[in-house]
Amino acid sequence: MVTPFRDGEIDEAAFQALIEDQIAGGVTGIVPVGTTGESPTLSHEEHERVIRLAVEYAARRCQVVAGTGSNSTAEAVQLTRAAAAAGADGALLVVPYYNKPSQEGVFRHYREVARATTLPLVLYSIPGRSGIEIAVDTVARLAAECPTIRAIKESGGDVERVTQLRQVLPEVFTVLSGDDSLTLPFLAAGAAGVVSVASNLIPSEIVALVSAFTAGDTGRARAIHQRWYPLFKDLFIEPNPVPAKTALAALGRMEADVRLPLCEMSRPNRERLLATLHALNLPVP
Repeated sequence: MVTPFRDGEIDEAAFQALIEDQIAGGVTGIVPVGTTGESPTLSHEEHERVIRLAVEYAARRCQVVAGTGSNSTAEAVQLTRAAAAAGADGALLVVPYYNKPSQEGVFRHYREVARATTLPLVLYSIPGRSGIEIAVDTVARLAAECPTIRAIKESGGDVERVTQLRQVLPEVFTVLSGDDSLTLPFLAAGAAGVVSVASNLIPSEIVALVSAFTAGDTGRARAIHQRWYPLFKDLFIEPNPVPAKTALAALGRMEADVRLPLCEMSRPNRERLLATLHALNLPVP
């Protein structure tokens, strides 16, 4: 989920409305304060507040999996414990970024968090932002030694990795796509769903895609994928979540405000995104 801002502050009303849209669309869960939620520019107090608000607004109608990752293990532990105290159902932890630990360091990082809480944990591998990935062998090791680590969000753009993961992980361990444009091929390779950016705009359509594939209606899943593929791509023509917030603002759901070092879209890219919204018959004035 995006974190809406207005005049530099968290827009709680817009955030609540966004959660209502997600629940009405049939999502299984929401993920506040992940990458799309601009967690790097939130203070610790704001980060924990957004999690508390998500839990309050969701009111047990869907799961709340809070983003609690950090490149500091101690900070990840603190944020995960705070999420548990707030009533979150799970936590999503990005692989430590910038300091580029070895795979042994990655393993110990996640093991330390798992030892510090009983909250179910989702690993998050996104080498394009973090500089490293969680190796397949490391995921398998964590799954074997840490029973509360139950899933991974795969955002490396590599369908083959899903197959590799499925070959070494127990069936109960969940693999999730982290890229809307790859959800369909990831599902075909053994993923179970998606942590979706596009769901901020079209939750029911994302739910329909996954549900159709799960029900064996691959033709319908492919048709949904192809219809919305232009949006999936255009939401990443500039750094996430700038296009998503721009689109949501165009639909009248919130301001497009982001925090530096993110900034507004360039005029050509904004016009391209708005043209895509129009072409898809989304209600842009």
